[in-house]
Amino acid sequence: MTHRLIQTEDGSITLYVPELNEHYHSVHGAIQESLHIFIRAGLDFYLTTPAHRPTTETPLSILEAGFGTGLNAYLSLLRSEELRLPLNYHSVEKYPLLPEEVNRLHYPDQLPAAAPELFFALHNAPWECGEQITPLFQLHKYRADFRSVQFQEQFDMVYFDAFNPEVQPHLWTPEVLGRFARALKPGGILVTYCVKGIVKQALREVGFTLKRLPGPPGKREMLRATKPDRP
Repeated sequence: MTHRLIQTEDGSITLYVPELNEHYHSVHGAIQESLHIFIRAGLDFYLTTPAHRPTTETPLSILEAGFGTGLNAYLSLLRSEELRLPLNYHSVEKYPLLPEEVNRLHYPDQLPAAAPELFFALHNAPWECGEQITPLFQLHKYRADFRSVQFQEQFDMVYFDAFNPEVQPHLWTPEVLGRFARALKPGGILVTYCVKGIVKQALREVGFTLKRLPGPPGKREMLRATKPDRP
């Protein structure tokens, strides 16, 4: 797929895919969208429960559907450093960006206390194996289609950040979402920007309990889905 760089309303960059007529992030603000949905409504919320506080022996484990620009991973790494939070981060991506595209994103320039070398370390990490990016943050990247995900109950959270179901409906089916549901531990959560009826129906079909939340600027709502503690 070809990409065009677009500056969003908060000054951060996203990518536009002409073949799909789709952006990687909200044009109202790439960074503020990712912070709102995946960090504040996802990671930060999960940590509000004392039982969910990770340790060095049992780090928090996140599975991301769509590595894309690496923004969600980078924001999670920065939160890991800020909170001294052990984090094991796994991400599935079928179409990685080219190095020259990564070099033009400039996310570290727009985030306080950001470390540019860590952003590039995320992208330069090898595929199909683990890489210790910082003493607290381990990254595993898988170059694969979401439909081939085969993880089993090892994750605390899922960031589901696929393209809109209007352009890639095959990634939002009960079959695909069920794979991510099975990858979650009981009580785990999935967060996504998408609140379309077919998505809510598919999530309920695979066993999630849904909660609609206020969305980021430019979007009225988002979803947080919780896997039951018991079958």
